Amino acid sequence: MAAIDPGALATELANHGLIARGCVDFHAEEAPAGSDGRPAACVVLVGHAGGTLWPYFSRWRAGRSASQADPLDAWSREVLEAVAGRFGARAVFPSDRPYLPFQQWAMRAEGLKPSPLGILMHPEYGLWHAYRGALLFYEKLASAFAVHGGEAGAPVHLCDACEGKPCLRACPVAAHSIERFDYAGCVEHVRSPQGGACRSAGCLDRNACPFGVEHRYSAGQQAFHMAAFARL
Repeated sequence: MAAIDPGALATELANHGLIARGCVDFHAEEAPAGSDGRPAACVVLVGHAGGTLWPYFSRWRAGRSASQADPLDAWSREVLEAVAGRFGARAVFPSDRPYLPFQQWAMRAEGLKPSPLGILMHPEYGLWHAYRGALLFYEKLASAFAVHGGEAGAPVHLCDACEGKPCLRACPVAAHSIERFDYAGCVEHVRSPQGGACRSAGCLDRNACPFGVEHRYSAGQQAFHMAAFARL
């Protein structure tokens, strides 16, 4: 099998508003199965920064039924399974059962740590990024897809130096705290008449974060994610 061309993969992902979010080379004992069942050698995380995927997903969604369940997951699966087929990889997703350790992979690949909201804090994008899936390959590629610190060394964790933690003070029902996330209280508020601001423009705590604001999702993208989260 020919060696993977990182540039060609990056171009293919960019055609859908996606980017490679780093890579983890596996130790033998932790490797999941690749495309033909043999243990994979690495995983390349795939996601987006800011709203780069939104125009591509929106055009795809316009041609589908408005009642389709989990359309962003369906789009991600369609796109990444096609990419995987072109590059001899296996595409895997956060919703797959049994669950794969996506957050651990992401922290190792980019050297990130969780924010008080649970979302990984990125040194450039702040809280405005996500992982849509990953590609499992049979060759070790961590050096070819190295970003930021990765396993070799983590970038500065912005939350450590953030005074006042505004992300814990904007929510009208104080859903987030250092100790826990009040999921039930959050959903109840978002669904209530008082939750209009959250439904139309996204999580107020997330929007209060001072980092990466130039990458903040549009109001339409945030409203979509909030509706999916609260099952509206």
